[in-house]
This record gives sequence, C-alpha cells and structure tokens, in this order.
Amino acid sequence: MIFDILTIFPEIFRSPLSESLLKKALDRGLLQVRVWNLRDFAGDKHRTTDDYPYGGGAGMVMKAEPIFRAVEEIKSQNPEARAVLFTPQGELFHQGLAKELSGQKHWILVCGRYEGLDERVRRGAVDREISIGDYILNGGEIPALVFLEVISRYVPEFLGSEQSMEEESFSDGLLEYPQYTRPPVLRGMEVPEVLLSGNHADIKRWRRRESLKRTYGRRPDLLEKAALSEADLEYLAELKSRQKID
Repeated sequence: MIFDILTIFPEIFRSPLSESLLKKALDRGLLQVRVWNLRDFAGDKHRTTDDYPYGGGAGMVMKAEPIFRAVEEIKSQNPEARAVLFTPQGELFHQGLAKELSGQKHWILVCGRYEGLDERVRRGAVDREISIGDYILNGGEIPALVFLEVISRYVPEFLGSEQSMEEESFSDGLLEYPQYTRPPVLRGMEVPEVLLSGNHADIKRWRRRESLKRTYGRRPDLLEKAALSEADLEYLAELKSRQKID
C-alpha cells in the first residue's frame, strides 16, 4: 500500500515512521510512504504556500495551486490514487470506514494548516474529506498519521497475526474485553479465575460477556450497530435488569 503525504512540515513524520510497526512494515516493503514538501510545488521564489484571505479576517489561508500541482504530479504516476483532505467538515473516521477505505491501495494525504485552505482544493483537488473528531488541531499532520496507522493495520502481514486484528476494540463493533498478564496477583488485585482455568470455551464466553458489559457501560451507542447473537441479547437484557434492581 502506498501513502503520499503532502505537508509544509515534513519533519513531523520522521519519528513516527522510524519506530515500531510502521518502520517494520516499511523495511519489509509492506508499505511505501513518501512525504512531499508542499513548498516545492509553490510557483514563486519564496516558495509561498499561504496568503491573506479574501474578504479579510484573522490568519492565513493555504493556497490552492501548490496542492493541485502536488496531487496532479502524483496522479500522473498513478491515476488510481485517491486524495483525502483532513478537515473538521469531513466524514467522521471510524473502524468500519477504515476497513472500507483499506481496499484502496494508494492514498494521497493532504495536510492543511493555518486558518484553512482555499475552498477550491475541496472542489477540485481531493476525492474525499475525513475528520478524526470534533476538536481543533494545528494542522492535518496528526490526522494523517492516525489515518496511516489505522489503514495500515489492514495490510496483510502488518500485524503478524490475523487474530490480533479480529480481537481488538471496534473490530466487531464492541469494545475489547479486559486483558491480563503475569503475575496472577498484583497489589491485592487478582486475575479472573476463568483465565487461569485453561478451559477455552469458558474463556471465550467470559471475554465476549466482558466485551458486551464494557460496551454497554461505556459506549452503549456502539451496540446499535454491532452484530449481536441471541446469547448476546440475552446477556444484555440481564445486564439491564440488574441495573434496574440496583
């Protein structure tokens, strides 16, 4: 999978791409990440990528031309590449959307800055707009890293284990069950006995119920879209009845 990142601050990406799973994936050729400096696509000797907004107002606006030129340069090499702009106005990013977008093998990640971008970028340079949440960041670099990491986890062999992906939070629409490791007792807190039993059927049942319980208690909104079995629904009804009694 290929990611082309367009930014005026390319150094932001140096450390994240030099550590952990992303570095391993790059070293193994599972991913290809190219970071482009948008200033290289500016049309003047000062490499200007921003200007004052028409109509007045505070702050600066990113110019459209450098972004158009960069996107067109990349798409000239691969017309199948798709450009995504990170903006609060975009579609909210979530695990289901990530899985859908992982089918695209070449992404151009456009990182905005300042007070925003010339509106013509939205109209003519990008194919999609994505938001990672309802809050304000300094620019699109952090959202681009979030997008890169989440999508990369769907690349075969990236995690080293298919099971890891299947059992994580949101993979089936629910929060993940509690995890434990040694020692079995720590500061008076014990690992649940079922996890030490060696009974895989009981462990599987416990994990599913804990996942349902945690989701019901912390993110009940997720239950509306989760794929639930009859046993799941019965257990949720039991949880609700306990809550009424309590």
